Amino acid sequence: MDIKEEIEWKFKVFMPQDFYDFWDFCKMQNESSPSDALIDLGLQLVGPYDVLSGKLSATKNKRPNYVLHYRYYYDPPEFQTVVKGDDDSQFHLGYYRDEPKKAPVFVASNKSKINNLFTPQGENLFAATKLQLDVTIGKIKDSEKKQSLEKLLKEMCAFAKKHDYSLDVKTPAMKARERLVVAKTFHGAGIIVNVDENDVGYRPIPETNASLKKIFKSIADSKNEGVRMKKFEALQELTTIVQFANDECDYGQGYELGLDLFSYGGDVFHKTIKNLLSVAYQLLEREEFWEILEAHLAQRNVDDVSQLK
Repeated sequence: MDIKEEIEWKFKVFMPQDFYDFWDFCKMQNESSPSDALIDLGLQLVGPYDVLSGKLSATKNKRPNYVLHYRYYYDPPEFQTVVKGDDDSQFHLGYYRDEPKKAPVFVASNKSKINNLFTPQGENLFAATKLQLDVTIGKIKDSEKKQSLEKLLKEMCAFAKKHDYSLDVKTPAMKARERLVVAKTFHGAGIIVNVDENDVGYRPIPETNASLKKIFKSIADSKNEGVRMKKFEALQELTTIVQFANDECDYGQGYELGLDLFSYGGDVFHKTIKNLLSVAYQLLEREEFWEILEAHLAQRNVDDVSQLK
């Protein structure tokens, strides 16, 4: 298999063309180590890029689980990290996609040590990196470093323009997608499911986000198992409602509830997440996402996200 097929086989999703063009740009900046081309910006290419660099082939880990490589605590299976920032906040950039066999819909950022929110940063890695450069250059006081980053920005913008990549933070395609989002979800990126002319495909969870978080918190903060089982009754009632929704082909409800539980976090919810999302991903024909999530729930680490060790 070629390198693109290898990446798709290892990570369960394919990488778009800007992923490879961005690697070529970084190689122009640092031929011996393209992964470190953005170190002055505080960024490093990781994840599937470690296939291109050869790092995953050279790892001492005899049985690396590729789908967990740079998969941070709050990363849903729809998200694939490709760039890491600082370890204190665990800032990282990656592709967010609605379906595993389709191209990403945008590049998003998250700071896993701070929150579970995924913020769109543009349609491709050039736009997302430009945004980081603009912010950093605006804050920096060291004139020499500022000039270096301004040079990098100029060269990257020229490269992106030559290859017809939009540098807009929000493109027309991203705006069009927003109109198709059926639920924003806790992580903010939203979900899309097919809804037919009879509005079959999605029905809202009969709780507000605020009340859902209150239910989840009461379970997570329970002082003992007896109290927790009692508090679980409200969540069990919601999962029963989801079963009725699934029977009537409104698959999006269980999808939303499962992702909200995942975004809230906590081992206590993993069994319920598995029950909800194993079914949702199968019904939505997004089985690759379930493969990723199943592996993540079995080894959901806060700090140890690299498979190179």
